[in-house]
Amino acid sequence: MTESVQTAKEGNAGIITLNRPKALNALDLDMIRAMTKTLKAWESDDSVALVIVRGAGDRAFCAGGDIAALYADAEVGPVFFREEYELNHLIATYSKPYVPLMKGIVLGGGVGVSSHGSHRIATDTTRLGMPEVGIGFAPDAGGSYVLAKSRDRLGRHLAYTSVHVGAAEAIDLGFADFYVTDDKLDALTEALSSSGDVTEIEKFTSEPGESFPGDRAEMVDVYSADSVEDTLERLRILARNNPEEHWAVKAEQKISNHPPLSLKVTELLLDRASVSTLPDALTTEYWMSLNMRTDGDFLEGVRAQIIEKDRNPKWSHTSLEEVDTSAVVAILDRRGNIGPNF
Repeated sequence: MTESVQTAKEGNAGIITLNRPKALNALDLDMIRAMTKTLKAWESDDSVALVIVRGAGDRAFCAGGDIAALYADAEVGPVFFREEYELNHLIATYSKPYVPLMKGIVLGGGVGVSSHGSHRIATDTTRLGMPEVGIGFAPDAGGSYVLAKSRDRLGRHLAYTSVHVGAAEAIDLGFADFYVTDDKLDALTEALSSSGDVTEIEKFTSEPGESFPGDRAEMVDVYSADSVEDTLERLRILARNNPEEHWAVKAEQKISNHPPLSLKVTELLLDRASVSTLPDALTTEYWMSLNMRTDGDFLEGVRAQIIEKDRNPKWSHTSLEEVDTSAVVAILDRRGNIGPNF
């Protein structure tokens, strides 16, 4: 294994540790390959009853993919995304319990290696999000599927705004199953390793509290809108009648600052994922990811937010109304010869 992925067998558990703490355990291609190789080997290893995945350090489980590398080298993208999404599918169909400890930051590709697992654990420091729209991209790593299946269409709040949420919301929206406080994770790991029995998790769980406390009903109404334009209009109406700290004010500001093309691509991506299977969603995401580099705002978003950090992106469109529907469809539908293998 690479230094950035540490693996060990302890008792009845196989433990994978994502080990790039200075980079918030962001995934690169070597890490994706290391995880894939390990999971496939352990699937036929009778000494491994379950798999635990965790992030090194105190700050993050995994903050997503190594975006800077994808920006710098156009040749990396097809291979990276193909193998990443194949890993996401492997996790979703894994024959043994897969237990991610979602401590700290869990973003983008970090969602891909956690939220497709069978026994997903959020903690008191979990900050989960799908921030892709903010860099001129759209939710991927199977995130479009989870967002689209979220209760009451509230996955669209995460998708359109790029906000980060805690454990209660992660569980509510289908990204996690259990709430275990950080101070119990070591004991939980020891119990799972000793027993090889995922029912041990229930001994360590607590109630996560209310999801979107005080705001959920309003949010359900806003995100019941048929389009991102109508969603934004409902937010504006709420924002006009509420103080600056109100959730609708913040959501309206975030969506208004995001690239219109990415918002419309995300809308269609989630519409399709809501009635599709995970393999179909991952396949659509794959071609979207390649086409957004050439036809979308991805390169400009990464330049402004990650590379030069001037925080002043020049998006290709100035309003949602400017976005041509045919361009959105083409980004999802234009396909080449070699896609992911599920």
